[in-house]
Amino acid sequence: MDKCAESKRLEAHSKKETNWKEWGPYLSERAWGTVREDYSANGNAWNYFPFEEAHLKTYRWNEDGLAGICDRNQYLCFALAMWNGFDPILKERLFGLSGSEGNHGEDVKESYFYLDNLPTHSYMKMLYKYPQQEFPYREIAQENAKRSLKDPEYELSDTKIFQHDRYFDIVVEYAKEDQNDILVNITIYNRYSESANLHLLPTLWFRNTWSWGYPNGPMGDVSEKPFLHESQSNNNIKTIKACHPSLKHYHLYAEGNPTLLFTENEMNVEKLYGTSNPQPYVKDAFNRYLINNETAAVNPKNCGTKAAALYQLTIPANESRKLRLRLKKNESTDPFADFDAILAERKMEADAFYDQLQNPLLTREEKNIQRQALAGMLWSKQLYYFDIEQWLEGDPSPLPLPPADRLKGRNFRWEHLVNFDVLSMPDKWEYPWYASWDLAFHSIPLVLLDADYAKRQLLLMTREWYMHPNGQMPAYEWEFSNVNPPVAAWAAWRVYKIDAKLHQRYDLEFLQGIFHKLLLNFTWWVNRTDLKGKNVFQGGFLGLDNISVFDRSKPLPLGGHIDQSDGTAWMGFYCVSMMKIALELSKTNPVYQDSATKFFEHFLRIASGMNNCGGKGVSLWDCTDGFFYDVMQLPNDTVIPLKVRSIVGLLPLLAVETLEPDAIKKTPIFEKRVEWFISKKPNVASTMACMFTPGHGSRRLMSIVSKERLISVLKYMLDENEFLSPYGIRSLSKYHQSHPYIFRVEGEEYSVDYQPAESQTPLFGGNSNWRGPIWFPINYLIIEALQKHHHYYGDGLKVEFPTGSGKMMNLWDVSKEIAKRLIKLFKIDEKGRRPIYKNQPQFHENPHWQDLILFNEYFHGDEGMGLGASHQTGWTGLIAKLIQQFPEKDEDHHV
Repeated sequence: MDKCAESKRLEAHSKKETNWKEWGPYLSERAWGTVREDYSANGNAWNYFPFEEAHLKTYRWNEDGLAGICDRNQYLCFALAMWNGFDPILKERLFGLSGSEGNHGEDVKESYFYLDNLPTHSYMKMLYKYPQQEFPYREIAQENAKRSLKDPEYELSDTKIFQHDRYFDIVVEYAKEDQNDILVNITIYNRYSESANLHLLPTLWFRNTWSWGYPNGPMGDVSEKPFLHESQSNNNIKTIKACHPSLKHYHLYAEGNPTLLFTENEMNVEKLYGTSNPQPYVKDAFNRYLINNETAAVNPKNCGTKAAALYQLTIPANESRKLRLRLKKNESTDPFADFDAILAERKMEADAFYDQLQNPLLTREEKNIQRQALAGMLWSKQLYYFDIEQWLEGDPSPLPLPPADRLKGRNFRWEHLVNFDVLSMPDKWEYPWYASWDLAFHSIPLVLLDADYAKRQLLLMTREWYMHPNGQMPAYEWEFSNVNPPVAAWAAWRVYKIDAKLHQRYDLEFLQGIFHKLLLNFTWWVNRTDLKGKNVFQGGFLGLDNISVFDRSKPLPLGGHIDQSDGTAWMGFYCVSMMKIALELSKTNPVYQDSATKFFEHFLRIASGMNNCGGKGVSLWDCTDGFFYDVMQLPNDTVIPLKVRSIVGLLPLLAVETLEPDAIKKTPIFEKRVEWFISKKPNVASTMACMFTPGHGSRRLMSIVSKERLISVLKYMLDENEFLSPYGIRSLSKYHQSHPYIFRVEGEEYSVDYQPAESQTPLFGGNSNWRGPIWFPINYLIIEALQKHHHYYGDGLKVEFPTGSGKMMNLWDVSKEIAKRLIKLFKIDEKGRRPIYKNQPQFHENPHWQDLILFNEYFHGDEGMGLGASHQTGWTGLIAKLIQQFPEKDEDHHV
C-alpha cells in the first residue's frame, strides 16, 4: 500500500529532513494552580495561584490558552479569547474548580471536544461551546461548595445554560502548508433562534522569558526581548509581525479588517498587590479595554508582547460566520489566495491517514469513537517545563525569594530534574503534568499514530534528567517521590511489538536502550520496596487511591506494615516483562540470556514469596476464599489478612507470559539454567504454573497463578454480583455494598464499602476512587493477561461467563467479552443513548451533541457514566486499541 501524505511527513520528520512537529497543540489549558507556579511555604498550589488571578499574573513556567498552539519551545503562542457581552471577564482559558472548591476535588467546568488531529498536527480540529448568557462562574462554585461527598458534582450542563440552544459552537481548524506556515480557520455557529453578538479575539503572544533574568537570545543576551508590532496591512487584511531572537520573524495575517490591540505579557501588580505597575500596559489589557471600556489599557503605538485581532460579530439565528487567519514565517502579499485549497487538501489527507490506520471492519460509529479518542491523545500534548533547582531557589533579583521552608518541602530531593519536552498529558486541564505510569498506557494508542513519539515518551522517563540518580522514576509533579506501579517495561515491550507488526521493523536500539535504564529502576524497586528481602513488596499507595483499608503511603496503626498483594504482583509483572525483553535481545546478543535467567529466578522467588511471606508460612493467597489479599504484619509477628475483595486480588493475574517453543530452543543457556534452577529449587518452582509443561501450541507458561487458582480468581472476577459490570471490571467487588469490610484497631474503625461512582470519603484522595468504578488501565491489562493465559491453555481451559450462567468460554472469548463491555460505554445503545452520558439528555436528543465523545478518567461501576476528569483521553485512550482489535463486524479478529 502506498504511503499517504501524513505518513510521508512522519517519515521525513523521523529522518530529520523536516520539522513538521515544530508547531502543535503544546499549550496547556491550565497553568494556574500548578506546583510549578506555587512559590508558597505551605505548598498549597491551588490557593497560591487561583483562577481569579490567571488573567492578571504572568506565568513563570508555561502558558495556557483556549484551543491554542505554540512552537516547540513555547516562545510564541496563539489561542482564542472571546466575549459574549455578558461575562465579567474575557474567556481566555478554561474554567474549573480547584481541589478545595469541588465537592469531588478539581474539575473543569466547560464543554469542549477534540474532533480531529494528525501526528504532525498538519490538520487539527476542536469544538468549544460558548454560552450566549453570562457564564455561571459563581453559581458553579457556590453550588459545589454546598454539596457533600455523597452528592454528584454540579456541572455546567446542570445550570441549564445550554437550554434552548442559546450558545455558539466555535470550531477551530488548523492546517499547515509547511512546518512554519499554519492556517487558522474559525467557524462560529449561532445555535440560537435569535441573532447574537460575539467578540472574538484570536490572540498572539510571547511566553514571558525576560522577566526572570534568563537569556532569550541564542547568544545568551538577556536584553534581547521579543516584540510584536503592526506591520503593513492592505485591503481587508491586518498584519501582526512577531520578532524573536531565536524564532526570528513570523507574521499573523487576519482577514476581515479586525481592530488590532497590543499590550505586554506583564503582571498587573497594581490589581494583585496594590503597588504601581512599572509600565502601563499589562496582561489583562484586552479584558479592561473590551469589558470596562478602558481604551487607555492598550498600547496606542500598536506594539508589545501580546496582541489580538478583535472581531465584533453579529451572527443571525441558526447561521454561521467564518474567520480566516494565517501564521507564517515568510511574508506574503496574498496570504489567503490558496487558503481554502490547502485546508481542503489537509482534511482529505487526514481522512486518508485514518483510512489506512483504522481497521476496515469498523462500523461508522466505531470509527467516530476511535478517531476522537486518537484526536484527544494528540491534542493532549503539552510543552512541560520544570527546573527543580531553579524553582527551589527562586528567581533572580529583584524578584522576591521564595520562603526558606520550600528548600526542604515538596520535591526537594529531585534537584537533578530538568524537564523541557513535549509530553503526553493525562489531560491538559485537570492533570496538566505528566505521570509516569499514565504515560506507559498512553504509549499504546500513541504507537498506532506515531511510533517515534510513543517510544520517546517512554525513553524520556528513564533519562538522567528525569530518573532519580537512585533509579526511581518521577511519579508526577505533585510529589515526584510517590510510587506508581512499574509498568514501563511492559509498555516498552508492547510498543516494540506493535511497532514491529505495523511497520515491519524491529527497533532493537530502542529496546536495548530502555532495557538498560530499566535495570536501574528495577534495582531501586527491589531495594526500596522489599526492605526485608522476603520477595514480598510494600510499595506504598501505588496510585490506587482509596482501594485499601488504610492510606498505604503513611505509617500504619500498631507500627505494622502491609505485604501488598498488588505490589508483589506488580513486581512479578515487571520481572516477566524484563525477561521477555532480555530474550528478544538475546536473539542478536546471547549475553542477554544471563539477564533473562536472572529475571526468571526473581519471578519464581516472588511467586514463592506470595505463598510463604519471608518463610513464615504466611500466604497472600487465602485458601478458604480462593482469593489474594493484602496481609498486615505487626512487629510481634501477628499476621492479619485484610479481606477486601478488590483489584488488589486480581492483579496477580497480570504476572504472566508465554514462551514460544522456538524461543526456548534458540536460547540454550537460558533453557539449561532454568532447568537447573527448577530442579534444585522445587519448593520455589512449585508455587507457580509449571514452565516445563507444554501447553497449546507447545508454548510454555510463566504465571504466578496456577490453573486452579486462576479458575478460582476468575469465578469472582466474572461474577456480575462481584467484579463484572455491564461495562467492564469493577475496581472493588459489589459484594462489599451489602458486606462492608470493617477493621477495628486502637479504638478506630476503618472500613471499605462498594462505591460505584465518586468517592464518598475524604481519605487519601478526595476525587479519586478505586472503590467500585471501572478504570481502563487495569481492565486493559486484565484483557491482555487473559489472552496470554489463553495462548497457553487454549480450549483446554473454559470458565463460566458470567459466573453462574452455565455458559462456558475459553479465555480469549472472555477477554473479548470484557473488551466489548468497555467499548459499549461509548456506543449508542438500543435506546439511542450512550452510557457515558446518562442523565445528560442533550447528548441523546440534540443533533449538535449526539456524535461528540468524552473520554473520562473512570466510569460508574453499575451504570457506566463518565466520572472524574472529563477529558482524560490519556489512559482511557486505550479504547482506540480495543476498538482496533475487536471490531463489531468480526468478533474473532485478532490484532
